[in-house]
Amino acid sequence: MRKALCVGIDYYTTAPALHGCVNDAVPVKNVLERNEDGSLNFETKLLSTGNNTKQLMRNDLKDAIIELFNGEAEIAVFYFSGHGAFDSMGGYLCTSEIDRIDEGLPLEYLMQLAEQSKARNKVIFLDSCHSGLTGKLVKAPAYSLLAEGITILAACEENGYALERDGHGLFTSLFVEALTGGAMNLLGEVSPGSIYAYIDQSLGAWDQRPVFKANIKSFVSLRKNTPPISPNDLRRITDIFLGPDALYNLDPTYEPDKHEADTREKNKKHEEIFALLQKYVKVNLVVPVGEKHMYYAAIHRKACRLTAQGRHYWKLVNEKKI
Repeated sequence: MRKALCVGIDYYTTAPALHGCVNDAVPVKNVLERNEDGSLNFETKLLSTGNNTKQLMRNDLKDAIIELFNGEAEIAVFYFSGHGAFDSMGGYLCTSEIDRIDEGLPLEYLMQLAEQSKARNKVIFLDSCHSGLTGKLVKAPAYSLLAEGITILAACEENGYALERDGHGLFTSLFVEALTGGAMNLLGEVSPGSIYAYIDQSLGAWDQRPVFKANIKSFVSLRKNTPPISPNDLRRITDIFLGPDALYNLDPTYEPDKHEADTREKNKKHEEIFALLQKYVKVNLVVPVGEKHMYYAAIHRKACRLTAQGRHYWKLVNEKKI
């Protein structure tokens, strides 16, 4: 079982209104719900309020989080977009009705529910100010404490602010881009770690800084996208390269366009292998040796080799992990 709770709060009775939180929670819910091919990914629940006729109360949020983390599950994902605050007692997720900071849902309570959960993986995404406090010890603020199986990705540091841009949270916009393929590996899978790397690389030194914390044995896939190269083609890498450091020699029979070649000899098998090598080049698995382009490597009878990433995937295929 895979389940996700997505929360977006724009309306507050006392705190300033927000304008992008519901706009964020809805696409996050949609992108988690289905893989790119339309297959079911997460069973999702959306809690949101964007107008002054409906409040999202602390008890409503609390009950929904309890339900999320209750029972057995492969993975439970919690996403929150709204006001975040802190005082000397720790951080809070702010719901619509708060008049004081400490009336929000304590981050410490959120972490207690995650720690007690029987779900094998608990993943928490927070697009709120001061969300980097999540997991920190109130009595020892220089330290964080996470139970095994918990991953946290927060929009900003504990003293930072989560910014909105063009009607969406900056963090969430990058988060959705990452889930829809920006952070996928060559199998089309997106993990929390790859999402953090994508967001971190997209934000400059003067932008808000995301925070990543985890106590896990392995990353889980949050979404499956169409891979940039088919798994069958990827598995052929060990047929072409005899070892991770081996060169593959080329000649003009590999290149279908022979107008600059010293021979017109054709070899359909070589051309088929060359087409596959070109696919590897596009996903940074292979580079030509001594030439800038594969075309000239073939025409000038040079070779090609695996990149560092290519050697990594060669080993995965060779060990039958793909």
